[in-house]
Amino acid sequence: MGSNCIFVIKKYLEKSLLSYFLPEELLQHFEILKIEELGDLATKKDIIQITLEEINTVPNGYDSADYESKGFYPFKSIQDFPIRGKALYLVIKCRRWRNKLDKNKVIHNDYSFIAEGSRLTNELSTFLKSTGKYS
Repeated sequence: MGSNCIFVIKKYLEKSLLSYFLPEELLQHFEILKIEELGDLATKKDIIQITLEEINTVPNGYDSADYESKGFYPFKSIQDFPIRGKALYLVIKCRRWRNKLDKNKVIHNDYSFIAEGSRLTNELSTFLKSTGKYS
């Protein structure tokens, strides 16, 4: 088996396994760049940080011939359900696309997996609200 084939299998297994832990929409629109286990100096606890980058696909309703990817917005760090007692943070890099003719026209995808006005996923926010620990 060639090294390229092993890499593809590893990526598939990684994505398949993470689909049990991450919001469904996330893995449809984002590529996993890295998974790290880090120490949080403030809490003195280990955390898991998953860095994701938006796939280079122009938002629905726009023609890819008219737009080009022009970098990313500042990353967002959001918290999701803990895994094995470790806080889970998702570092998300969202793309922006610029119109090839009108350089002032910039578009982006709108994702609803982040709870409005918070740094939590919608699923975690809803769960915490139901327990009375977050409002």
